Amino acid sequence: MQNAAETAETLAGNIRSAGLKATSQRAAVLGALQREPHSSADKVLASVRAELPGISAQAVYGILSAFTEAGLARRVEPAGSPALYESRVGDNHHHLVCIRCGAIKDVDCVIGQAPCLTPSDDSGFTVLAAEVTFSGICSTCAKQADSSAR
Repeated sequence: MQNAAETAETLAGNIRSAGLKATSQRAAVLGALQREPHSSADKVLASVRAELPGISAQAVYGILSAFTEAGLARRVEPAGSPALYESRVGDNHHHLVCIRCGAIKDVDCVIGQAPCLTPSDDSGFTVLAAEVTFSGICSTCAKQADSSAR
């Protein structure tokens, strides 16, 4: 397990590898995404403010946008939810989303290489990726529903 200094240097290295300047604010945002994947910008802001109380909402939104553009973060937009951000990038995965509580989990593509789906008509596009969101009811909500029904 890394100590705080090693973790900070790893975060800074990841940020620099994406072509961005490593700042304490950016490191705090990336750390928050790694600790709490599938976070809204507001959740990231709350997490970062525990470390950097003076950071503004605008700064966090700007950092998330820069991270998404640089390929350091991924923006996910489940139906009925604010945009969520995760630091798991560079692989081919999709998401399971609970329609009751909003829980979200990663699920690897069954084929493994992008794109794992092929459109019936690509209209001349070179398809690079396909995003799939599986909606359903998580096991916790299903158990609660079973308990309530009894």
